[in-house]
Amino acid sequence: MSSKELIYQAAAKLFKEKGYAATSMRELALQVGIEASSLYNHIKSKEEILQEICLRNAGKFTDGMKIIQENSNLNALQKLESIIRLHVQIASDDISSVTVFNDEWKHLKEPALSDFLKLRIQYEQSVKSIIQEGIEKELLKKVDIEVALFSFLTSLRWIHYKFAKGRISSDRLTENLKNILIFGLAKS
Repeated sequence: MSSKELIYQAAAKLFKEKGYAATSMRELALQVGIEASSLYNHIKSKEEILQEICLRNAGKFTDGMKIIQENSNLNALQKLESIIRLHVQIASDDISSVTVFNDEWKHLKEPALSDFLKLRIQYEQSVKSIIQEGIEKELLKKVDIEVALFSFLTSLRWIHYKFAKGRISSDRLTENLKNILIFGLAKS
């Protein structure tokens, strides 16, 4: 693993524990085991680290969504289940960076903030189109699409907290979320 990658991992853990604003470069250097001045041989700023963590995770979600959307063998219910699996997998792979992605993105500065928000809106639109497809094909109840969209996504944005506490396996969490979120929307 490269020094830069070690810095990103250590920063994600510190940002998760203390928050982005409360974490200093000195603390990060101590965590990585190098002098604070040496950090700048690998990165430009704390802001660069936050950008990398947030945009890298946004890319993971966007790439996963693209695969889901391109799979024409899946109906809307199966696509929603795949989205749940995507969220659980990404959260379980790297709890710290997903926590930063979800909680600290508000500290991004331009142009990274606009880039991040653009990816987020595209992702939300993709989920919305899947819900719309499900309603049109009578697989989902006729509900307000915006309410369904944000209820679904909000329910997925907290799952990294459960992994951090070690309270539930990824398979069990996926199954529970599927039963609550999808079957709550599914037409009987």
